[in-house]
Amino acid sequence: MRRNTLNSLLVLSLLLIAAGCKSKKAIVKAPPVAETVAPVLNTKKLENLKTLKSKDLPFTTLSLKGRVNMEIEGKEQGISVNIRVKKDEMIWISMTAIAGIEVARALITPDSLIVRNNLQSLAIKKPFSYIYKFTSKQVTFKMLQSVLTGNTMDELMTERSEVNLNGGIFTLSGDKTGLGYRVLFNTLLKTAELNLNDARAGQALKVVYSDYQDVTGALFPSVTKINSVSGTKKTNIAFDFNKIERNLPLEFPFTVPKRFELIN
Repeated sequence: MRRNTLNSLLVLSLLLIAAGCKSKKAIVKAPPVAETVAPVLNTKKLENLKTLKSKDLPFTTLSLKGRVNMEIEGKEQGISVNIRVKKDEMIWISMTAIAGIEVARALITPDSLIVRNNLQSLAIKKPFSYIYKFTSKQVTFKMLQSVLTGNTMDELMTERSEVNLNGGIFTLSGDKTGLGYRVLFNTLLKTAELNLNDARAGQALKVVYSDYQDVTGALFPSVTKINSVSGTKKTNIAFDFNKIERNLPLEFPFTVPKRFELIN
């Protein structure tokens, strides 16, 4: 049975979670439409896309800490994770249990995927294309970055998309090889809601971004909620980031101890 982009984004988004202990920065609230200067829909679509993309969070590195609560097929759990990102090059994830013990570590690059299960002393090392066993070839490393940051997806920011302005709110919509999408932007011109639908596969993914924080002059969503439907299966995920830093020197340590079993 073919699996698609929606499933991959959901599964890999579970890895893109952070944990920490510092208090949150002040939230930058999107003002009501009535209190803002109404944006103008440019007759040139590329100019509208450029305006929306200009609000993306620019970074060379990201360090994220937070918590996620998940409800998967009726089962609830929480987990803490530390994430380090080097733009367009790697995503490093360290997952920690409540007791503070690291249970797993992963490193994702545009070419490879390595996951280390510390509890069972197992590891897996595969090319990035390995994820195509679970999804379509539409999935890219940059799409994972966009899910993590709330930035726009390059794959959708093209002239093939429809750009509309209704009640002061921009919307971006279209279809990419059977994958329907609709993106809503708030009055800060930041992504407020992302909807992906694959009618043929009976799957839908909704991502809602909120509680934007100012991170050295750019905005990042500290709360991300994902709702997924795949057939009769429903999954709800709520991310709550409480420490967000960008453009810091970061290390990405990753080794597989000799005692670990490398599995296929």
